[in-house]
Amino acid sequence: MNKQETGRQVSNTKKLVVSAVLIALGTAISFVCEFIPFLNLPFGGTITIASLLPLVLIGYMFGPAWGFSASFVYSLLQILVGFRTVGALFTPTSDSFMGIRIAFLVVLLDYVLAFTSVGVSSLFRKMKRPVAAVVVGTVAGLLACYFFHFLSGYLFYGAWAEWFFTDTVIKDLSVSKWILGTFSGKGLAAVYSAVYNGCYMIPEIVITAVAGAAVAPLSLIRKNKC
Repeated sequence: MNKQETGRQVSNTKKLVVSAVLIALGTAISFVCEFIPFLNLPFGGTITIASLLPLVLIGYMFGPAWGFSASFVYSLLQILVGFRTVGALFTPTSDSFMGIRIAFLVVLLDYVLAFTSVGVSSLFRKMKRPVAAVVVGTVAGLLACYFFHFLSGYLFYGAWAEWFFTDTVIKDLSVSKWILGTFSGKGLAAVYSAVYNGCYMIPEIVITAVAGAAVAPLSLIRKNKC
């Protein structure tokens, strides 16, 4: 093995170690936030303290291949962490399991595709300013994550729409009455999914972008050649 190959091996080993630590950090943050009641929505979805930022940083430092790979590994860990909210796999207002096929698709959209898509953030690493690269990447990556959560909610949780706008804390808001009077069927399901998932994803995007702007100038956050 020549010196160049040895250097490449050491570099990849370092990337692997750093990525593993960051993935573990993000998973730990999300796990802790699962047990803070006011951060959790009743049928899945948690506002975390920038638990996805470590994935953004991996993509920024090491490039898209590492960013998407780390995000995929994180998605698998989130399946284990997220199954505490197993009630989300049952049909609304009943104890009927939604079925293996639909449950599989829900897991695919809400976990595997949603969290893996955070790797989109790595596509913005070439921006000249580190803060801009991390912040823009954060917004893009988490919006991609939001899209898959929205798609899952629209396709499989539309039956919760009327309950959400009539039996929750927002039932007395004029906007809730307007939505119920304006939308129905698939339209109501789309609005419900956008609002419900936005309740935790929009704060998550803001928190993560602010945290990203704070850590991007640090000397530890260096962009490496792919």
